[in-house]
Amino acid sequence: MKILLTTILALALFASCSQQSKEGVMILMETSKGNMKIKLYDETPKHRDNFVKLAEEGFYDSLLFHRVINDFMIQGGDPESRSAKPDAMLGNGGPGYQVPAEINYPKFFHKKGALAAARTGDNVNPEKKSSGSQFYIVQGKPFTDEGFKGIEKRYEDMKRQQVFYKTLEEYKDSLQKIQESGDNEAFMNMRVRIEEEVEKKMTKEPKQTIPEDIKEVYRTLGGVPHLDDNYTVFGEVVEGLEVIDAIAGVETGAADRPVEDVYIIKMKVLN
Repeated sequence: MKILLTTILALALFASCSQQSKEGVMILMETSKGNMKIKLYDETPKHRDNFVKLAEEGFYDSLLFHRVINDFMIQGGDPESRSAKPDAMLGNGGPGYQVPAEINYPKFFHKKGALAAARTGDNVNPEKKSSGSQFYIVQGKPFTDEGFKGIEKRYEDMKRQQVFYKTLEEYKDSLQKIQESGDNEAFMNMRVRIEEEVEKKMTKEPKQTIPEDIKEVYRTLGGVPHLDDNYTVFGEVVEGLEVIDAIAGVETGAADRPVEDVYIIKMKVLN
Protein backbone atom coordinates (compact mmCIF):
# COMPACT_ATOMS: atom_id res chain seq x y z
CA MET A 1 0.00 0.00 0.00
CA LYS A 2 2.86 2.33 0.91
CA ILE A 3 4.63 1.54 -2.38
CA LEU A 4 1.42 2.19 -4.35
CA LEU A 5 0.86 5.53 -2.61
CA THR A 6 4.47 6.56 -3.24
CA THR A 7 4.09 5.70 -6.92
CA ILE A 8 0.87 7.70 -7.23
CA LEU A 9 2.47 10.72 -5.55
CA ALA A 10 5.49 10.48 -7.83
CA LEU A 11 3.30 10.32 -10.92
CA ALA A 12 1.26 13.29 -9.70
CA LEU A 13 4.43 15.27 -9.11
CA PHE A 14 5.73 14.37 -12.56
CA ALA A 15 2.46 15.43 -14.18
CA SER A 16 2.54 18.70 -12.25
CA CYS A 17 6.14 19.40 -13.27
CA SER A 18 5.37 18.52 -16.89
CA GLN A 19 2.47 20.94 -16.91
CA GLN A 20 4.53 23.70 -15.30
CA SER A 21 7.38 23.17 -17.73
CA LYS A 22 5.11 24.18 -20.60
CA GLU A 23 4.40 27.58 -19.08
CA GLY A 24 6.32 30.63 -20.25
CA VAL A 25 7.47 28.83 -23.40
CA MET A 26 9.79 30.60 -25.84
CA ILE A 27 10.33 29.34 -29.38
CA LEU A 28 13.25 30.10 -31.67
CA MET A 29 12.08 30.06 -35.29
CA GLU A 30 15.06 29.91 -37.65
CA THR A 31 14.10 30.97 -41.18
CA SER A 32 15.89 31.51 -44.46
CA LYS A 33 15.49 35.27 -43.86
CA GLY A 34 16.67 35.35 -40.24
CA ASN A 35 15.61 34.25 -36.78
CA MET A 36 12.60 35.17 -34.66
CA LYS A 37 12.13 34.56 -30.96
CA ILE A 38 8.49 33.90 -30.10
CA LYS A 39 6.72 33.93 -26.75
CA LEU A 40 3.72 31.58 -26.46
CA TYR A 41 0.86 32.70 -24.22
CA ASP A 42 -0.04 30.58 -21.20
CA GLU A 43 -3.63 31.83 -21.47
CA THR A 44 -4.05 29.80 -24.70
CA PRO A 45 -2.79 26.42 -23.40
CA LYS A 46 -4.26 24.20 -26.12
CA HIS A 47 -2.55 26.19 -28.86
CA ARG A 48 0.63 26.58 -26.83
CA ASP A 49 0.96 22.87 -26.11
CA ASN A 50 0.09 21.87 -29.67
CA PHE A 51 2.66 24.27 -31.12
CA VAL A 52 5.33 22.99 -28.72
CA LYS A 53 4.50 19.37 -29.57
CA LEU A 54 4.81 19.98 -33.33
CA ALA A 55 8.00 22.01 -32.90
CA GLU A 56 9.61 19.27 -30.78
CA GLU A 57 8.63 16.65 -33.38
CA GLY A 58 10.32 18.67 -36.16
CA PHE A 59 6.95 19.07 -37.90
CA TYR A 60 7.72 22.64 -39.01
CA ASP A 61 11.29 22.08 -40.14
CA SER A 62 11.76 22.89 -43.85
CA LEU A 63 8.15 24.08 -44.35
CA LEU A 64 7.55 27.12 -46.55
CA PHE A 65 5.93 30.43 -45.82
CA HIS A 66 3.46 29.58 -48.55
CA ARG A 67 1.30 32.73 -48.34
CA VAL A 68 2.84 36.17 -47.94
CA ILE A 69 1.02 39.50 -48.23
CA ASN A 70 2.97 42.70 -47.64
CA ASP A 71 1.46 45.01 -44.99
CA PHE A 72 -0.69 42.08 -43.82
CA MET A 73 0.89 38.79 -42.70
CA ILE A 74 3.14 35.81 -43.44
CA GLN A 75 1.62 32.30 -43.25
CA GLY A 76 3.17 28.86 -42.87
CA GLY A 77 2.64 25.44 -41.34
CA ASP A 78 1.28 23.48 -44.30
CA PRO A 79 3.10 20.09 -44.32
CA GLU A 80 2.41 19.79 -48.04
CA SER A 81 4.72 22.77 -48.64
CA ARG A 82 7.83 20.78 -47.81
CA SER A 83 9.74 20.37 -51.11
CA ALA A 84 6.62 21.59 -52.97
CA LYS A 85 6.89 22.22 -56.70
CA PRO A 86 6.61 25.87 -57.82
CA ASP A 87 3.11 25.37 -59.27
CA ALA A 88 1.74 23.39 -56.28
CA MET A 89 -1.44 24.74 -54.69
CA LEU A 90 -0.75 25.06 -50.99
CA GLY A 91 -2.71 25.99 -47.89
CA ASN A 92 -4.94 22.97 -47.30
CA GLY A 93 -2.55 20.67 -45.46
CA GLY A 94 -2.41 19.92 -41.74
CA PRO A 95 -1.89 17.21 -39.14
CA GLY A 96 -5.44 15.86 -39.48
CA TYR A 97 -7.09 17.67 -36.57
CA GLN A 98 -8.24 21.11 -35.43
CA VAL A 99 -7.65 22.96 -32.17
CA PRO A 100 -10.63 24.45 -30.28
CA ALA A 101 -10.73 28.24 -30.42
CA GLU A 102 -9.10 30.13 -27.54
CA ILE A 103 -9.91 33.67 -28.63
CA ASN A 104 -8.96 36.07 -25.83
CA TYR A 105 -9.76 39.55 -27.13
CA PRO A 106 -9.07 42.33 -26.18
CA LYS A 107 -6.18 40.92 -24.13
CA PHE A 108 -4.54 39.47 -27.24
CA PHE A 109 -4.96 41.23 -30.55
CA HIS A 110 -3.45 41.42 -34.02
CA LYS A 111 -0.59 43.84 -33.43
CA LYS A 112 2.58 43.54 -35.48
CA GLY A 113 4.39 40.35 -34.46
CA ALA A 114 1.28 38.56 -33.21
CA LEU A 115 1.29 34.78 -33.79
CA ALA A 116 -2.18 33.47 -34.63
CA ALA A 117 -3.77 30.27 -35.88
CA ALA A 118 -5.14 30.06 -39.41
CA ARG A 119 -8.57 28.50 -39.87
CA THR A 120 -11.35 27.82 -42.35
CA GLY A 121 -14.20 30.31 -42.76
CA ASP A 122 -17.26 30.75 -40.55
CA ASN A 123 -19.57 29.20 -43.17
CA VAL A 124 -17.98 25.79 -42.58
CA ASN A 125 -16.43 26.50 -39.19
CA PRO A 126 -18.84 28.51 -37.01
CA GLU A 127 -16.95 27.52 -33.85
CA LYS A 128 -13.81 29.20 -35.25
CA LYS A 129 -11.66 26.13 -34.63
CA SER A 130 -8.02 26.57 -35.58
CA SER A 131 -5.95 24.64 -38.06
CA GLY A 132 -3.91 21.98 -36.32
CA SER A 133 -0.65 23.39 -37.68
CA GLN A 134 -1.06 26.41 -39.95
CA PHE A 135 -0.28 29.78 -38.42
CA TYR A 136 0.36 33.35 -39.47
CA ILE A 137 2.51 36.13 -38.08
CA VAL A 138 1.15 39.65 -38.40
CA GLN A 139 3.04 42.40 -40.17
CA GLY A 140 0.19 44.84 -40.78
CA LYS A 141 0.66 48.60 -40.93
CA PRO A 142 0.01 51.65 -38.72
CA PHE A 143 -3.62 52.80 -38.59
CA THR A 144 -5.14 56.28 -38.45
CA ASP A 145 -8.34 57.32 -36.69
CA GLU A 146 -10.05 57.32 -40.09
CA GLY A 147 -8.99 53.71 -40.53
CA PHE A 148 -10.47 52.80 -37.16
CA LYS A 149 -13.81 54.30 -38.23
CA GLY A 150 -13.80 51.97 -41.21
CA ILE A 151 -13.04 48.94 -39.02
CA GLU A 152 -15.81 49.84 -36.55
CA LYS A 153 -18.22 50.35 -39.45
CA ARG A 154 -17.33 46.83 -40.60
CA TYR A 155 -18.10 45.52 -37.10
CA GLU A 156 -21.52 47.16 -37.30
CA ASP A 157 -22.21 45.74 -40.76
CA MET A 158 -21.25 42.24 -39.62
CA LYS A 159 -23.53 42.51 -36.59
CA ARG A 160 -26.39 43.77 -38.78
CA GLN A 161 -25.91 40.75 -41.07
CA GLN A 162 -26.05 38.39 -38.09
CA VAL A 163 -29.22 40.05 -36.78
CA PHE A 164 -30.76 39.92 -40.27
CA TYR A 165 -30.24 36.17 -40.65
CA LYS A 166 -31.62 35.49 -37.17
CA THR A 167 -34.68 37.61 -37.94
CA LEU A 168 -35.10 35.90 -41.29
CA GLU A 169 -35.23 32.57 -39.48
CA GLU A 170 -38.05 33.90 -37.28
CA TYR A 171 -40.13 34.72 -40.37
CA LYS A 172 -39.17 31.60 -42.32
CA ASP A 173 -42.63 29.96 -42.29
CA SER A 174 -44.44 33.18 -43.27
CA LEU A 175 -41.99 33.83 -46.10
CA GLN A 176 -42.42 30.30 -47.40
CA LYS A 177 -46.21 30.68 -47.53
CA ILE A 178 -45.93 34.02 -49.35
CA GLN A 179 -43.46 32.54 -51.81
CA GLU A 180 -45.79 29.62 -52.51
CA SER A 181 -48.69 32.03 -53.08
CA GLY A 182 -46.72 34.09 -55.58
CA ASP A 183 -47.99 37.34 -54.00
CA ASN A 184 -45.23 39.83 -54.86
CA GLU A 185 -46.84 42.69 -52.96
CA ALA A 186 -47.05 40.61 -49.78
CA PHE A 187 -43.44 39.60 -50.28
CA MET A 188 -42.31 43.24 -50.55
CA ASN A 189 -44.34 44.18 -47.46
CA MET A 190 -42.75 41.33 -45.53
CA ARG A 191 -39.30 42.45 -46.68
CA VAL A 192 -39.92 45.97 -45.35
CA ARG A 193 -41.22 44.53 -42.10
CA ILE A 194 -38.09 42.39 -41.64
CA GLU A 195 -35.79 45.33 -42.41
CA GLU A 196 -37.62 47.48 -39.86
CA GLU A 197 -37.35 44.68 -37.30
CA VAL A 198 -33.61 44.40 -37.92
CA GLU A 199 -33.06 48.13 -37.41
CA LYS A 200 -35.13 48.04 -34.24
CA LYS A 201 -32.99 45.21 -32.86
CA MET A 202 -29.79 47.01 -33.88
CA THR A 203 -30.65 49.94 -31.59
CA LYS A 204 -30.45 47.52 -28.65
CA GLU A 205 -27.13 45.98 -29.71
CA PRO A 206 -24.02 47.34 -27.95
CA LYS A 207 -21.73 49.25 -30.29
CA GLN A 208 -18.47 47.39 -30.80
CA THR A 209 -15.50 49.75 -30.68
CA ILE A 210 -11.74 49.28 -30.47
CA PRO A 211 -10.42 50.08 -26.97
CA GLU A 212 -8.29 53.23 -26.88
CA ASP A 213 -5.17 51.50 -25.53
CA ILE A 214 -5.31 49.01 -28.40
CA LYS A 215 -5.82 51.82 -30.91
CA GLU A 216 -2.61 53.42 -29.65
CA VAL A 217 -0.67 50.21 -30.37
CA TYR A 218 -2.17 50.05 -33.85
CA ARG A 219 -1.29 53.72 -34.44
CA THR A 220 2.36 53.20 -33.52
CA LEU A 221 3.42 49.57 -33.96
CA GLY A 222 0.73 48.68 -36.50
CA GLY A 223 -1.23 45.50 -37.16
CA VAL A 224 -4.48 44.20 -38.67
CA PRO A 225 -7.38 45.10 -36.35
CA HIS A 226 -10.13 43.73 -38.59
CA LEU A 227 -9.04 40.17 -37.67
CA ASP A 228 -9.51 40.75 -33.93
CA ASP A 229 -11.96 38.55 -32.03
CA ASN A 230 -12.17 36.12 -34.96
CA TYR A 231 -8.91 34.16 -34.82
CA THR A 232 -6.92 32.76 -31.91
CA VAL A 233 -3.84 34.84 -31.15
CA PHE A 234 -1.56 32.60 -29.07
CA GLY A 235 1.85 34.25 -29.05
CA GLU A 236 4.02 37.11 -30.26
CA VAL A 237 7.44 37.77 -31.75
CA VAL A 238 9.61 39.36 -29.05
CA GLU A 239 12.84 39.47 -31.08
CA GLY A 240 13.21 39.68 -34.85
CA LEU A 241 10.34 41.90 -36.01
CA GLU A 242 12.59 42.95 -38.89
CA VAL A 243 12.53 39.34 -40.15
CA ILE A 244 8.75 39.63 -40.63
CA ASP A 245 9.36 42.69 -42.84
CA ALA A 246 12.05 40.85 -44.80
CA ILE A 247 9.71 37.93 -45.53
CA ALA A 248 6.66 40.10 -46.21
CA GLY A 249 8.64 42.20 -48.71
CA VAL A 250 9.59 39.36 -51.08
CA GLU A 251 8.19 39.09 -54.59
CA THR A 252 5.12 36.86 -54.77
CA GLY A 253 3.24 35.08 -57.52
CA ALA A 254 0.04 33.05 -57.77
CA ALA A 255 -1.89 32.59 -54.50
CA ASP A 256 0.54 35.02 -52.78
CA ARG A 257 3.29 32.41 -52.72
CA PRO A 258 6.84 33.81 -52.76
CA VAL A 259 8.51 33.42 -56.16
CA GLU A 260 11.70 32.33 -54.39
CA ASP A 261 11.02 29.91 -51.55
CA VAL A 262 11.14 31.34 -48.03
CA TYR A 263 11.15 28.60 -45.43
CA ILE A 264 11.49 27.63 -41.79
CA ILE A 265 14.88 26.01 -41.26
CA LYS A 266 14.08 24.76 -37.77
CA MET A 267 12.03 25.50 -34.68
CA LYS A 268 13.55 25.06 -31.24
CA VAL A 269 11.77 25.07 -27.89
CA LEU A 270 14.03 27.19 -25.66
CA ASN A 271 12.57 26.21 -22.27
